[in-house]
Amino acid sequence: MQQRRLGQTGPSVSALGLGCMGMSGMYGPADRQESISTIHAALEAGVTLLDTGDFYGMGHNEMLIGEALQGRRDQALVSVKFGAMREPSGAWLGYDARPQAVKSFLAYTLQRLRVDYIDIYRPARLDPNVPIEDTIGAMVDMVKAGYVRHIGLSEVGADTIRRAAAVHPICDLQIEYSLISRGIEDSILPACRELGIGITAYGVLSRGLISGHWQDKATGPGDFRSHSPRFQEGNVEKNLQLVEELRRLAEAKGVSVAQIAIAWVAAQGEDIVPLIGARRRDRLSEALGALDVTLTDEDLAAIERVVPKGAAAGERYPAAQMAMLDSERV
Repeated sequence: MQQRRLGQTGPSVSALGLGCMGMSGMYGPADRQESISTIHAALEAGVTLLDTGDFYGMGHNEMLIGEALQGRRDQALVSVKFGAMREPSGAWLGYDARPQAVKSFLAYTLQRLRVDYIDIYRPARLDPNVPIEDTIGAMVDMVKAGYVRHIGLSEVGADTIRRAAAVHPICDLQIEYSLISRGIEDSILPACRELGIGITAYGVLSRGLISGHWQDKATGPGDFRSHSPRFQEGNVEKNLQLVEELRRLAEAKGVSVAQIAIAWVAAQGEDIVPLIGARRRDRLSEALGALDVTLTDEDLAAIERVVPKGAAAGERYPAAQMAMLDSERV
């Protein structure tokens, strides 16, 4: 398995990480045993980075990973996002990144994962009511106490990244980055590179939209995509046209659409680690095949022609959520 280092201060991890969110209902029902088998298959293939959030399934995802890691803890680096609050109904209640909340969230995470420490801990979003310096300061306390190894960030803008890095070294920023989500290229990616901070890229297949497997089918209850602008009627058709153009290039190289899309993200820099959201072993196997795809300058230029920056129809989140993202502020 190829390795990439997360920033100047972070650990070396597998060149692809496994994002586990979809194993806890965010995209509709998932099979528990298949999810655990997929995690085991990833570890056996040399994938070391597992990503989760304490709010995925209201703790379900952490407990699932905790079960999967029994007897295998030394094979995995676990990245955990915290701060998002939810009602029993699953509704979202905003974010809490006060210092005392940071430490409380961590205490429960350690129990659910059945581990003694978290490899990378990160606030899921910027809490508008709490200075980022206060949040990072509490995390530094947890690093000193041995409960956290590295500090990361998620979905924040360049100014917040700089302020956080002034308090403590940041190993990586987790943020959406794909062929059709390239907003980080303007100011966020340059800031991270200036500061020696890596990128763990989620949504590399835009939640299945550019996986090559999406059939323009209606999403079911509990599926995030039913509310996503890019999957709405009028937008999804335009976006799938882009996928068909990408499919033509992929077939010419003898690879799948998903593999060329993942390989494109990986080709944007050695400081970027794509997170693949496979929740089945067959999808995992396909995604891992992206590591064998070499994109030439000609390939990259051809991809740019058929899927130019800004080509996607619809934003990556509904308007209300976009307004809350620090990473989207100009």
